[in-house]
Amino acid sequence: MRGKTLALVFEKPSLRTRVAFEAGMTQLGGHGSYLSANDIDMGGRESVPDVARNLSRWVQVIAARVFKHATVESLARFASVPVINALSDREHPCQALADMLTLHERFDRLQGLRLAYIGDGNNVCHSLMLLGASLGVSLSVGCPPDYRPDPEIVERAERIAADHDATITITSSPAEAAEAADAMYTDVWASMGQEHEAARRRPAFQPYQLNSALLAHASPNALVMHCLPAHRGEEITAEVADGPQSVIFDQAENRLHVQKALILTLLNL
Repeated sequence: MRGKTLALVFEKPSLRTRVAFEAGMTQLGGHGSYLSANDIDMGGRESVPDVARNLSRWVQVIAARVFKHATVESLARFASVPVINALSDREHPCQALADMLTLHERFDRLQGLRLAYIGDGNNVCHSLMLLGASLGVSLSVGCPPDYRPDPEIVERAERIAADHDATITITSSPAEAAEAADAMYTDVWASMGQEHEAARRRPAFQPYQLNSALLAHASPNALVMHCLPAHRGEEITAEVADGPQSVIFDQAENRLHVQKALILTLLNL
């Protein structure tokens, strides 16, 4: 990667995504150039197509962390270099890649595993369903009725799962979702950009807290997973998040490894 540059186009703040990409590029011999919303203001100071065309003249790959999924799609459409979705409101594929690597490290397989996702049917949930289904991991999603994952993504994941001997289950019962799971996964109840909804969401999500009582429904020694940042005492208890079954920091570390692999793959190196 010597002499190659990754542009980090970030509309949202970040710890794991930014550091993992920048450290990864450094370890590979390249360079990461961080561009915040103040630097670019896509759609305001400069159009998304023009940002994509300009960056394509200077860098070899772009990673975009954006609010709207349409933004990263537009970047990819007008860029002449690979564009990585580093998070959008629809999907978070880099996180899902790290999660699947973490599961494989612990179980030495993915096919046939059962992963229970508890909480908001958000971008992380979407990517876990899509990637998990393609790798033979069955996803059981327990979420409040008003916060279920996108029906189109569920339908797509079900089609993929059917071809890989896996299943996708959506339920409003957290205990049902957790039953016999090999791993239990949760995320914040209000994602970035939804902070104003936090108070309204809390009562609906309180029964979906990942705690020791819910963990007891899973398989013995089931893994505990969280994409971070975690709000201990809300979507997950400190006892569970910091307990012996937790692999949340393994997931965080694996962001570095899968993102390096992703860059090398996209550049055919």
